Amino acid sequence: MSIADTVENALATPEREQPYEALGLKADEYAKIREILGRRPTSGELAMYSVMWSEHCSYKSSKIYLRQFGQKVSPAMKKNLMVGIGENAGVVDVGEGWAVTFKVESHNHPSYIEPFQGAATGVGGIVRDIISMGARPVAVMDQLRFGKIDDPDTARVVHGVTSGISFYGNCLGLPNIGGETYFDPVYQGNPLVNALSVGVLRHEDLHLANARGEGNKVVLFGARTGGDGIGGASILASDTFSAGGPTKRPAVQVGDPFAEKVLIECCLELFAGDLVEGIQDLGAAGISCATSELASNGDGGMFIELDKVLLRDPSLTAEEILMSESQERMMAIVQPSKLEGFLAVTSKWDVETSVLGEVTETGRLVINWHGEEIVNVEPRTVAVDGPVYERPVSYPAWLDAVQADSASRLPRATSGADLRDEFLRVVGSPNMASKEWITNQYDRYVLGNTALSFPDDGGMIRVDEESGLGFALAADANGRYCQLDPYRGAQLALAEAYRNVSVTGAVPVAVSDCLNFGSPENPEVMWQFSQAVEGLADGCLELEIPVTGGNVSFYNQTGSQPIHPTPVVAVLGVIDDVARRVPSGWQDEGDNLYLLGTTRAELDGSAWAGVIHDHLGGRPPQVSFADETALAELLRAGAVEALIDSAHDLSDGGLAQTLTESVLRFGVGARVWLDEIIERDGVSASDALFSESTARVLVAVPREDDVKFQGLCAGRGVPVIRIGVTDALSGSLEVQGLFEVPLDELSGTHRAALPANFGPVVGG
Repeated sequence: MSIADTVENALATPEREQPYEALGLKADEYAKIREILGRRPTSGELAMYSVMWSEHCSYKSSKIYLRQFGQKVSPAMKKNLMVGIGENAGVVDVGEGWAVTFKVESHNHPSYIEPFQGAATGVGGIVRDIISMGARPVAVMDQLRFGKIDDPDTARVVHGVTSGISFYGNCLGLPNIGGETYFDPVYQGNPLVNALSVGVLRHEDLHLANARGEGNKVVLFGARTGGDGIGGASILASDTFSAGGPTKRPAVQVGDPFAEKVLIECCLELFAGDLVEGIQDLGAAGISCATSELASNGDGGMFIELDKVLLRDPSLTAEEILMSESQERMMAIVQPSKLEGFLAVTSKWDVETSVLGEVTETGRLVINWHGEEIVNVEPRTVAVDGPVYERPVSYPAWLDAVQADSASRLPRATSGADLRDEFLRVVGSPNMASKEWITNQYDRYVLGNTALSFPDDGGMIRVDEESGLGFALAADANGRYCQLDPYRGAQLALAEAYRNVSVTGAVPVAVSDCLNFGSPENPEVMWQFSQAVEGLADGCLELEIPVTGGNVSFYNQTGSQPIHPTPVVAVLGVIDDVARRVPSGWQDEGDNLYLLGTTRAELDGSAWAGVIHDHLGGRPPQVSFADETALAELLRAGAVEALIDSAHDLSDGGLAQTLTESVLRFGVGARVWLDEIIERDGVSASDALFSESTARVLVAVPREDDVKFQGLCAGRGVPVIRIGVTDALSGSLEVQGLFEVPLDELSGTHRAALPANFGPVVGG
C-alpha cells in the first residue's frame, strides 16, 4: 500500500515543495490552486488540477473565442438541436423519433509517439463519448495529416496509425465511412489524427452525464485501471515535443477493442433497463475528470473511496490512479434500489465493476485512500472554473508578403501535351492520389446500413430500415488555405464539408469541429486561431447550422515550428430515404455532364500551384454561402426528383480531380470540352481544369431529363454549363481538342503514390 499525501498533512506542511511544473502547471496556476484551497494542495489534488487545468481539458486559451459558437445563433439553428456544446457529444433530431449524436476529437501527440495505440485509442475514446449519450455507435471516420510522403519516419507513422484505426474500428464492428488524408512536411514531427464517431438513438433514450440525488452510488465499470496513459492530457496534449527531452511513451494509452465492444452492449442494456441516472466515459484525465465533471454537472457533492478501484497494477499510487487514462472504463450514477439490477447486467457481460462511493449534498468532492482524506475540493474549481487566458495576439509578420505572392504570376500550360502532363502530375500527387491503400484496410459495410462510403464525397448510413431515414457525414480541412488566410480557410472547410453532404442528396443540419493549431503561447498562432474560429462561427450563422461540439488541439508543432492551422469541420446531413442517395461517379452511357457554378482564376493555395510549382502564396478562393445554399437546395431537389445520376463537388484539384474520381468510380469514361467554361467565365484552360473556385459541382443527368434539369437550374438561379457526356465504350477520359488519357493509365497514375511509398496493404 502506497502512502498518500493527506489533507491533514497538507495543512500541517504548507512549505512543502511540489513538482507542479513537471505536471504542466505554471507558477501562477499553482498559486491560484493554493488560493482556492486556502492551503497547499495534496499530491492527489495537484494531480487532479494538473490534468483538468491542462489545455486539452480546460480550453483555457480558447474559451474566450469558442463562446462565439453559442452567441452567433439564430432560431433556425436551434430547431433540431437536442444537445449542444458542453456535453460529451452533440445530439440532433433527425425525424421520426430518431436522433443522431456525433463528435470529432484529436489524438495527435500520442499518435506520433506510439502510432498504433495512439490512433486506436483515439477511436476508442470518441466512441465512448457516443455511448455516454445513450446512443448506439454506428460509424466512425478519420481525418489524417502526415509528413512528407517519402520521409522514412512518415512510413512508420502511417503504418502504425492506419493499422491502429483499422484494428480498433474493425474489431468494434463499426464501418469507417469517410475521412481524408494529406501529406505535408509541416506535419513531419507532429501528425494529426482526428477521429469522429456517430451514433443513433431514440429521443427517449437520451442521457446526460451528471451526479444527482443524494445517496446515489458512484460505480466504476469496465477495464481495470493500469499505468498506461498517466498524465496523457497534461503531458501529451498540452506541451510540445523537444529534442532530448524525457520519453513520453508511458503517457500513451493502450486499447482493447474487444473489451470496448462488450462495454457498448453492456451500457446499452443498462440504459434500456433504466438502471442508470447517467454514464460518463473515462477518457482524458481519467477518474479526475469523471468525478469532478459528474459532480459539477449534478448536485455538486461526491464521496469516493479510491482504494476500491480495481487495478491491473497494484503498485500504482493514489495520484497515478487519479491521473490514469486506461481505456474502456465508464463511470455510472446508480440509484441504490437499482444497484442489484445494475450489477446483474455487468455480471452478465462479464464486466468488472466496483462501487466507489456516492453522491452527497456537501458541495465538495471528497476522495479517501485507505481511510484517509486525500482530496477535498469544490468540483467546479477542478472541472469548470479553471484558468481563462486572453493570450497575446499578433498579426503574423510574414503574412503580407506571402499573400502578395499570388499564383497568378505562375506560368500556365497552353499546349494539349503540357496540360496532359500537368493533369497526370496533379491527380497522381500524394494528396490527390487515391487513398485506397488506407481505406481498403477499413470495413466499410459491417452492420449492413452503409449507403455510401469511400470513395464517395460523403459517407451515408441508414438509420431506419422501414422508412429508409438516414444521415450523411463529411469532414474537411485545408491547411494550405488556412496558412494563407485562417478566417477564409475555416470557411472553405465548412463550405466543402457542407457541399460534400449536399451532393449525396442529404440536407446539412449540424457541425462538429476539431481545431488543430500550434502553441497558444505564440501570439501569431493565437491570431490564426481567433480568425479561424470567427470565420467558422460566422459561416455557420450564415448557413444556419449549429456547432454542436468539438475539440481544440494546441501545441501541434515541432520545436518552434507550428503546423499549418488545420480546423477540421464535420457536417452532418439528413436524408429521408437513403434509396435516393446520389453517388459521386456515373455508371450509364450517354449521360450529359453539367458543371454547376462559376469558375474563376483561383489557383492560390491550390493543388496545381503546390504540385506543379511548389508554391504556396496569395489568397485562397472566395466563399459565398448564399451560392452554397442555392446549390445545396438544387441538388436536394434534383435527388428527390431523380434527375441526377451522380454528383461530385469541385474542391482540391479542381475539375481535373473531379473528372478523375468520377470516371474511375465505376470505370465509365467521358468526353469533356472546356470551351464554354473558358468563354463564359473568361478563364484559361489551366484555370478551367485546376481552379478551386467554390460552390461548384459536376453532375451527370440522363438525357431524357435534360430539359427538366436545366429548368430546375434556371428556376433556382444556379449557373450551369453542359461540358461533356459519359462514354462507356471509349475506355478513356477525353478533354476534346487538348488530350486523352486511357482509364487504365489514369487509374495506374491515380493509385500509385501510396503503394509506391508504403508497400502493399497487409491483409487489405
